[in-house]
Amino acid sequence: MYIIIVGAGDIGTPLIDIATRSGNEVVVIERDEQKAEVVARGHDCLVITADATVKETLEDAGADRADAIISTTDQDATNIMVCLLAQELDIPSVISVVHNPEHMGLFRQIKVNTMENPQQLIAEHLYRAVVRPTIIDFMRIGDEAEVFEITVTDNAPIAGKTLTDAAREALLPDEVLIVAIEREETEQPITPRGQTTIEAGDLLTVYSAHGADPELTDIFGHYEDHSDEESGLFG
Repeated sequence: MYIIIVGAGDIGTPLIDIATRSGNEVVVIERDEQKAEVVARGHDCLVITADATVKETLEDAGADRADAIISTTDQDATNIMVCLLAQELDIPSVISVVHNPEHMGLFRQIKVNTMENPQQLIAEHLYRAVVRPTIIDFMRIGDEAEVFEITVTDNAPIAGKTLTDAAREALLPDEVLIVAIEREETEQPITPRGQTTIEAGDLLTVYSAHGADPELTDIFGHYEDHSDEESGLFG
């Protein structure tokens, strides 16, 4: 892919690293000369030191052949201007970071794919790592639903049971789905079926409409203090 990345700050820099290492053709626009120089020295990409809110800058970056543009600056006003210009230049995929939740409506109006308040997302991940260490990874979907990964312990109520048995015994609530199973002896993740048996040591990818509350993680053998519930940060 041909990707234009605007901004080489805390978000843009790791994005540049991922995009270049994945073999994409990357052009970076960064108006700060020092940041631009650091990126140029450390990455195999073209770096343009200029203002991305100027149409000619995007044209110089190859907007006419770009597959996507990602605006990562710390200013929502800059990001939205970049997105508007990108749409005018017919770049197929336009993506932006949004720092202020109050600005989300404006980005939605112009139909831009967004990542809301990345600092808040990082804070949530760090907080969860402290209060819910049994959750290996998670992703919020909407206001309450989450997809998370969790390992089945030896004494888990669900260990040794098929999904059909777990449903019959009301171990798994109706709004909870086991999406995938990773097992040491299998090279590829297992797609769960009714007769699939959950084994101790399995790494499960789980969808829950109401999040990964302690009552749910108990099912997988991770018994936590229910009196120390999270205070609304994760729903």
